[in-house]
Amino acid sequence: MYSAVRKNKINSALIILLFLGIVGGLGWLAAAIYQSPGIVIAVMGFALVYALIQYFMAGKQAVSMSGAVQIGPNDNPRLYRVVENLAITTGMPMPEVYIVNDPAPNAFATGRDPEHAIVAATTGLLDIMTDAELEGVMAHELGHVRNYDIRVSMIVYGLTVAVGMIADMLVRMAFFGRNNNNNPLVMVFGLVAMLVAPLVASMVQLAVSRQREYLADATGALTTRHPEALASALHKLSEYGRPLQKQQSSMAHLWIADPLKPGVMQRLFATHPPIPDRIRRLLDMGGKM
Repeated sequence: MYSAVRKNKINSALIILLFLGIVGGLGWLAAAIYQSPGIVIAVMGFALVYALIQYFMAGKQAVSMSGAVQIGPNDNPRLYRVVENLAITTGMPMPEVYIVNDPAPNAFATGRDPEHAIVAATTGLLDIMTDAELEGVMAHELGHVRNYDIRVSMIVYGLTVAVGMIADMLVRMAFFGRNNNNNPLVMVFGLVAMLVAPLVASMVQLAVSRQREYLADATGALTTRHPEALASALHKLSEYGRPLQKQQSSMAHLWIADPLKPGVMQRLFATHPPIPDRIRRLLDMGGKM
């Protein structure tokens, strides 16, 4: 388990370097097309500033986008007590606890580190889960916090959005700007790269999210010593799951189950691994405990 967390942190650093490479590549192409080396510095600076803004602000932004409301120990004692007991068990600071008024069963965690963490559950989740299943779900969410998934998710999300914004800006400049001294081949190559870069960045983001769901499942199961409870909760999510009333594709990767409406490209662009695979892994863990 500890080796998996270490590998996860190494991969996270490599992924962030990859994103910076994509951003730098876009800046280099723009500098070549427009014959202005300063564009590279401007593009990299913009991406880093945007990622830092997301790092500090994305947690509260996610809460606002989901319509979640913060609760105390007297507002929903059942949910608050479960989170509090798990925090004590793992030695973590008590995160802020929120409830989303939505019949779709789901939950998410966000924030930049365990000292600034947020966990949330929908009313639909609280309605269908037993106490053991609810504990498994919230242990999964706290697993994201313990593994620092929430930090990397915020940075990767910020860089993904930055890549899309930069690529869109540069493509518009290429079509509507005036520069007749460029090599046509460089221009064509640059335009193709600028169009493909956001897709590559999004695919990397999705791959990161899928790997982290598996690790959070394992972390949550080890915390409760009851992987069957989380497996049962995931089964219920697959059986009773429905799209959230407030769908936000930009924060889909934060939820324990995909909150979006299914579509033709759902499997390719899914933010989560298949639930049957997650259940199988958890049941395998249960057989070894």
